[in-house]
Amino acid sequence: MPAEIDTSKPHAARIYDYLLGGKDHYAVDRETAELAIKAIPTGRTAARENRTFLGRAVRYLVAEAGIRQFLDIGTGLPSANNVHEVAQAQAPESRVVYVDNDPVVLAHARALLTSTPQGRSAYIQADLCEPETILADPALRRTLDLSRPVALMLVGILHFVPDEQDPRRAVAALTDALAPGSYLAASHGVVEFNPDGAEAWTRTYRAGGVPFQLRSIDEFAELAFAGLELVEPGLVVVSDWHPQGTDPRPLPAEVGIVGGVARKA
Repeated sequence: MPAEIDTSKPHAARIYDYLLGGKDHYAVDRETAELAIKAIPTGRTAARENRTFLGRAVRYLVAEAGIRQFLDIGTGLPSANNVHEVAQAQAPESRVVYVDNDPVVLAHARALLTSTPQGRSAYIQADLCEPETILADPALRRTLDLSRPVALMLVGILHFVPDEQDPRRAVAALTDALAPGSYLAASHGVVEFNPDGAEAWTRTYRAGGVPFQLRSIDEFAELAFAGLELVEPGLVVVSDWHPQGTDPRPLPAEVGIVGGVARKA
């Protein structure tokens, strides 16, 4: 275990891994997650739906938008259907840069670097709130050509960046650095569908020392998509964004996360 990993404090990436049924988490992460599930019993459903939204968004960006470069910030621990796996299954030449700030993710980053010979993937340990550091990293410059369209993936990360950390500045700095024709895919937990549960979930995360702030749908739209052109169907519950199959989808209150994809003109 790398020395910089603090197993006494929960971390968002490891909690998410637990909710998804992964194995790379510690007792403190499990305890925080289970307390949150008491507030919203469908928390695991929400995590799964958010993860499958990521896959559908990547497939859309490759097949419909012609994107071949991805910058995935708030990567989380390697799981099934990572961005490079989904993208390169359709376009083997796709290139992906992953970014996360959890040393545990770094310890498992090798699983994120199994690119096709035609493509490339890289990993940067950095924080969303330090966009200049991300953009200046040599690994990013070696992997992505920022003069060509890139898909910026902020899936399930912005609610871990409270207003006092100025997420608006970070998002603006990142999108400003992207070429016209680039895209942003983002999702965010919102308060509208289950206000009491959202408040209890927030208290639980914050009590564990995890920065957390759910927002309204309008607040999220302004934070992430201001000045961008949302593609159809707009900003919706993640399970309703380009759904596949005919199985019944969970109710909005069971998911509580909205997402969308938007284009930079």
